[in-house]
Amino acid sequence: MYKTTVRIEGMMCGMCEAHISDVIRRQFPDAKKVSASHTKNVATFVTEDKVDADVLEKAIEDTGYHYRGYTAEPIEKKGFFHFGHR
Repeated sequence: MYKTTVRIEGMMCGMCEAHISDVIRRQFPDAKKVSASHTKNVATFVTEDKVDADVLEKAIEDTGYHYRGYTAEPIEKKGFFHFGHR
């Protein structure tokens, strides 16, 4: 799994955050934990695989906001009975 953080300029309010979140969900149907912050100028979400940067950029730019890059960090999927490594 990957946590993707997208840097976005142009969000001004909660409606902008909702718009970006909807675009991400539409473009990446398996996205989980989708959130956006106009004060931090970022959106974050989790997917099983890395997202295609070109697809992500086009989706953001097509909404009228400005894509400023992204990072994708691998995250460990934790099960219900996960107690860590020994």
